Amino acid sequence: MSLRLSVVVINYRTPELTLGCLESLESELDFSRDAVMLVDNASPDGSADVLGEEILRRRWDPWVRLIRSPVNGGFSAGNNLGVRAASAKYHLLLNSDALVRPGAVEALLREADKHPRAGLTSPRLEWPDGTPQISCFRYHSPLSQLVDAAGTSLVTRLFSSRDVPLPVGDEPSEPPWTSFACVLLRGEAFRDVGPMDEGYFLFFEDVDYCRRVRAKGWSILHFPAARVVHLRGGSSTVKRSAAARRRLPSYYYASRRRYFRKFYGKGGWVAANLLWTAGRAVALARELAGNKEPHHCDHAFADVWMK
Repeated sequence: MSLRLSVVVINYRTPELTLGCLESLESELDFSRDAVMLVDNASPDGSADVLGEEILRRRWDPWVRLIRSPVNGGFSAGNNLGVRAASAKYHLLLNSDALVRPGAVEALLREADKHPRAGLTSPRLEWPDGTPQISCFRYHSPLSQLVDAAGTSLVTRLFSSRDVPLPVGDEPSEPPWTSFACVLLRGEAFRDVGPMDEGYFLFFEDVDYCRRVRAKGWSILHFPAARVVHLRGGSSTVKRSAAARRRLPSYYYASRRRYFRKFYGKGGWVAANLLWTAGRAVALARELAGNKEPHHCDHAFADVWMK
């Protein structure tokens, strides 16, 4: 039987967050035509067993299906596994560190139904207190690396059209790409575009997929009236590491390299690195002059050039 909605949630060592996510969904789904594909990405901490027991104890088993992946293939692989597990008109990709606000799921479905060429529809992401998070973006490009690495208002103004984050707004929009912390994927678009690129372990897979969706003639719709809490950093340590300027994991830079080589070629990847290096020089000069707080992670220069 084909579902109206299949919600894909990936767990990797976050059972408490995942249970909170499922709790937020419980009153938002129509169990006669909606279901959750809960993918455990080979968690080594016994998460899958904990979740399986809780699903039975809470009598969620009619609408939550636990799928145990034999390996941790990353974000794309986990989502592909979940999407393929059920035939559905729509698939809601939802982070385990997300909590849906009342009415958000229905609002996304109604808006997507109004726009049959919307391959992806995203909600507004926000903190628990309602403060919005930036979740729509311009494409990463070689010039955006200069802006990002410099972290300097003058450089940002000069190349504002290449600055990746888009301002938060209250009106529907069609951004180049949107965060996959929560996104509604049309089943027809998935069959047309194909699965997410499993060559990315984590990061850059969302912008990659959005580019492919748009290349196939589908649109991307951002609908901020639907709101979802995102406990940013709960399901991954990368954002916490970046905030503390600790060294980022190698898979982040591997994903960055894959993205730039895929869409800009090897020369584009080199150009991105050169422009990043120029931006880093601007930032460093300001730091040495005492005009700027450091914002780069440890070993970033060496890791950016990692082959």
